[in-house]
Formats: sequence, C-alpha cells, structure tokens
Amino acid sequence: MLLRTSAVALAATLVSVSGVTRASAEALLLIEADTGKVLFAENATYPWYPASLTKVMTAYVVLQAVKEGRITLDTLLPVSQFASVQKPSKMGLPPGSQITVDNALKMLMVRSANDVAVVLAEGVSGSVENFADAMNIAAQRLGMTQTSFVNPNGMPAEDQISSARDLAILARALLLEFPEYDYYWRIPAIRFGPKTTQNYNRLLGRYPGTDGMKTGFICASGFNLLATATRKGRRLIAVVLGAYSSGARTLKAAQLLERGFNGGGLGWIAPSLGTVESLRPIEAAPPDLRDTICSPKRKKPPAEDNDDDDDTVASDEPNPTQTFKLSNLGPSVKPSSLLGPKVEAAPIEVYVGPSRRPAELQFAGTRAKLEKARKAKLKALHEQAATAPGATAENASGGASVSQLSSSVMSFAPVTPPTEFTRSAPPSPPPMPVPRPRPNARPNGQ
Repeated sequence: MLLRTSAVALAATLVSVSGVTRASAEALLLIEADTGKVLFAENATYPWYPASLTKVMTAYVVLQAVKEGRITLDTLLPVSQFASVQKPSKMGLPPGSQITVDNALKMLMVRSANDVAVVLAEGVSGSVENFADAMNIAAQRLGMTQTSFVNPNGMPAEDQISSARDLAILARALLLEFPEYDYYWRIPAIRFGPKTTQNYNRLLGRYPGTDGMKTGFICASGFNLLATATRKGRRLIAVVLGAYSSGARTLKAAQLLERGFNGGGLGWIAPSLGTVESLRPIEAAPPDLRDTICSPKRKKPPAEDNDDDDDTVASDEPNPTQTFKLSNLGPSVKPSSLLGPKVEAAPIEVYVGPSRRPAELQFAGTRAKLEKARKAKLKALHEQAATAPGATAENASGGASVSQLSSSVMSFAPVTPPTEFTRSAPPSPPPMPVPRPRPNARPNGQ
C-alpha cells in the first residue's frame, strides 16, 4: 500500500532516471508458478496503474471468504443502486436484482464487469471501503509491497497502484491457494440472456496451453495482461503492462511465454534473477500514458471504458520494429506466428437469481484430480521411507509421520499460501495506513 507524497514530488526525476519513457513504457515479467523463479524482467518493479487487473485481487478476497465459510458460491448478493451506476464495462444489472457469488465471479473474470465488482465488494464486506481494506490486508500478507487499492474494479484512481512484480505474486498466490477454482480464470465466453461475451484474454483458445487469467485497461495504464499457461506440467505466469493496444499485449505475452517454455536457446548462460519476491521495488510514481494511449492523433484512439480495442497490433504503434525486445534471448520468433486460429468453445451461461444447481458441483472433476495427486505424493513418501537405508516415514517427511502429512500435502486452498510459497516470501511489511477514496472524487474513478 503506497501513500507516498515524496514519490509524487519526485515523479518526474524518477521517471527520467528509471528510463520508463514512451519508447519503453512497458513493464514485462515472466515467472514460474511453482517456484516463483524469475525468467525475464523489464521494469517489473516500476509502479503501475493496474486497471482491471485489480479484479484478480477482488476474486482472491472473495474466494478467501468462501474458504473461510463466510459466504458460499451459491450465496445471493443484492445489486445496489451504487453498483448499478458504475461505468462500463459492466453487465447492466438492475438495482434490486440478485446474483450468486458463482455467477458474479464468472461475469467479473470474463466481462470484467465493474458493476459486478462492486456487488461482490458490498456483498462480502458491506461497502467498497471495507472491501478495499480487505484487499490491502491481503496484499500486505502476500508481500505485495508496491500495491494500494481503493476500489474493487480498477477504475481510475490516483492511489490505485501495483506493479508487475506484485501482480505476479498475486497470481501465483491465487493459483497455489485456490487450485480447485482454476476454472474461473480460463472461461472462454459467457452468455447472459441473448448476449454472448468473449473473454478479453485473446490468448485463450489461440496460444497452446493458456489457462488464465485477466486483462485490464485505462488510458493512464495502457493495455495490461496477466496471463498463465501450462505445458508438460510446467506453469508460467506472464505480466504485460502498458502495451499500446490489446493486440500488442496479446502478442507480447505470447512471446514471453514461448521464450519461457523453450528457454530461448540460451538458458544455460542466462543470469539468475532470483524469485519474484526478491525483485527490488522502485520508489516512483506510476507513469501516465494517457497522452499516448488515448491520443486523438491515433487512427483509432481507444475509449477509457474499452478493454478490447482490436485483435491485432495497431499499425500506428510508435517504433513498431521495437515492439518486443526478447529476440536477443535467442533466435527471433515472429510473435504473430505463435497464435493459432481461435478455437471456438461453447459459452458458459450466467444469470440473475438463485443457483439452478449447487455451484460447487462444477469443480468436482478438479477436486478429484487434486485428490489423486495428493495420494500419489503420499505414496511416494511411503516408498521413499520404505526403501531408504535405515529411513522411516518420519525421517522421510522431516519428522512428521506420513499419516500426519495426509491432511497437509496438496491440501485444498489453505488460507495462507503453501510452504513452498511462503518460504521465499519476504517478511511482512509494517502496517501502513489504508488509502481511502478522495472526498472530492467518486470511488468509481473519473
């Protein structure tokens, strides 16, 4: 959480020193989900406006409430007048209607609905302000030292700040803590009444292995993308902030992921970048890209409420030959060749009103796979204990019996991250004041 007046005062100087200019006004990061190992980083610790990537934290706090039993996926949440007047993108839910937590999460992640984000915030915490407190507390606990939230949807606000580093930490925590709810991050489309909305994450169905996660856009931040993909059991997390168009962010994320899976041919000489938690934050103010991203001089300037301007790299992008800088990691790969034709998938129906069947049933298959993996891990521990000379189950498991491990190995979504996540995390920062919406501005931004 960042309320730093000194950062604002030094913004111009720090932007110049850090080299984040329009020619390179992007933040890129690629990490391994399991280990947190950094595979590539550029401006990864520079503060940035997260835009609708904020909704990943909104989903995290909501699922935490589900895990703690404070709500269920079938809990009905009312749509308030305040929620109904949020700016697009939104579902257009009428005040007084109700939606389940399950349907709200689907609308949130696919449509990036700002009204639904407020419905979830008010339903879980009673108000947007209380929910922002919960978001900031979660950010502190996860070690997101550059992050501050004042609203649940990412609408423009001066104190709504994060970084590629912090967003990767958040994505990793979400994957490790809530593996059974992985389905929410990869829904290709939803159908609400007669209208079908495609997921704004254009990697889904086009880049092999893509299984998440969220897009975001406001004029000040540029086009953002938090993407995950899995191949041969290895999952990567890519963060792209400040892209010039929605097509550009898609291609940049695809090439990041491709280099991560293939190693670029130079993995054996690449210097170690450590883990994502070890990346050193930069003290600065976020760059404001409004004059470039939403400039009227562009052929098709995007609107503040449009998270999907096109599906190709804009032809008027500055320095198009420098669109991506990963080519120096290995043989050049044309980004557009990484994306196949769109694989169409049936949309998931969402609706207002109570659940038509228990929402948890849709996760039964995932839970079964996780349980199978848990048993396989326990079996491996038994075999290790039985075959090692002079070893016992207690020795093999660090002093704990295999039976004791049965309730902790690959357990479903603990409230705190698994051991391998928290081991590399830095100590929790001291408490900081929780930012509040400015009294002369509406909480939903400008």
